[in-house]
Amino acid sequence: MKSLPMNRKTKKVTALSLLGGGALALYLAFTPGTSTQAGSVVEMYQDPNCGCCTDWADHLREAGFEVNQHKTRDMRSIKIEHGVTPELASCHTALIDGYVIEGHVPAADIKRLLEERSDVVGLTVPGMPHGSPGMETGRYDDYAVLTWQHEDRTPAIFSEYTH
Repeated sequence: MKSLPMNRKTKKVTALSLLGGGALALYLAFTPGTSTQAGSVVEMYQDPNCGCCTDWADHLREAGFEVNQHKTRDMRSIKIEHGVTPELASCHTALIDGYVIEGHVPAADIKRLLEERSDVVGLTVPGMPHGSPGMETGRYDDYAVLTWQHEDRTPAIFSEYTH
């Protein structure tokens, strides 16, 4: 391809265009309100027969996450592999950006975790509390979203939901 000679004005316009494009890219990458999980995909593992798991995946999609659902009958192995003890367990296990998300964790808490980059294994809502995302049954239980460490699996409260 033959290139045309550039005069001084053309060079200046080209340089400004490149700078403007780079500035726009930086602005979009760091502006609050833009997707903090851009490029991150939720890899979710669930029992093939679980409807509330699919409802939770839909909740995440509505919040802007991309979710890949993997159906398996061996959830126990998935949980063991990712450090989810029986006390922390729920029905599905998800992975995003190096974190484990166990159970019906609200999308807002996942976004907060990704923004804060907390030094934890992940988030969990043990059990299946009514009223949590994916468990909208008309009844509402109080519940907490918990975090845990690899070395010390004593959970800590990340957020609480009371009704």
